Amino acid sequence: MKKKLKVGLVGASGRMGQEIAEILKTKNNFELHLAVCRQASLAEFAYTRQTPSCPEAKEVDVWIDFSSPEGLGKLLSVATKNQTPVVSGTTGLSSADQAALKKASAKIPVLWASNMSLGVAVVMEALEVFSRIRQFDFQIEEFHHNRKKDKPSGTAKSLQEKLEKVVGRELPEPLSIRGGGIFGVHKVHAMAEEEHIVFEHMALNRAVFARGAVEAAQWLCSKKKGFYSMRDVLYNEG
Repeated sequence: MKKKLKVGLVGASGRMGQEIAEILKTKNNFELHLAVCRQASLAEFAYTRQTPSCPEAKEVDVWIDFSSPEGLGKLLSVATKNQTPVVSGTTGLSSADQAALKKASAKIPVLWASNMSLGVAVVMEALEVFSRIRQFDFQIEEFHHNRKKDKPSGTAKSLQEKLEKVVGRELPEPLSIRGGGIFGVHKVHAMAEEEHIVFEHMALNRAVFARGAVEAAQWLCSKKKGFYSMRDVLYNEG
């Protein structure tokens, strides 16, 4: 019988954590092993702890993290010590947080993405075509629910970084709109005097991000140390 992968989930009681837990319960090759959250106990997990710095962390085969920059920092320390792969979708990271991810990836497999959707990974690749019309005006626009803290979103920042690289210049800051319960809409506008092109990705639920994270975790378990993205999962590279 094939061994199940024991998952450690950081931020298990949050909205994304709950979505990921539900998806993991449908997967025969995963075991909900360790939940890290402020809640006292989550019945579906073998263990619930308030910090990844616990004895049960040694038994984890792969970590999935949707917590906070502080939570991610603590996790990287534990994961590096135990040589455990980490998948993280935590956003709002500082340059120091990003440096910590890169430092950890020199010792363990680390996959970080501002958006775990494979569809967004496709849009990111599609931006390459704008190198042919780099003289156009460009604007990124993003919509999220009214409880989202970071503004602009991590996804918008990633799209902006890629687009500026493609067109070879600095672009206006992404426009951020917060309202209602919008899961996430990202638009990339390319505008000229006589035409207007729009690339748009719309998340219909949170499950799309959770499924991407679980797929990334499955993929990352067989990889060597290094820093990976959803593009690598999309193309099965690395």
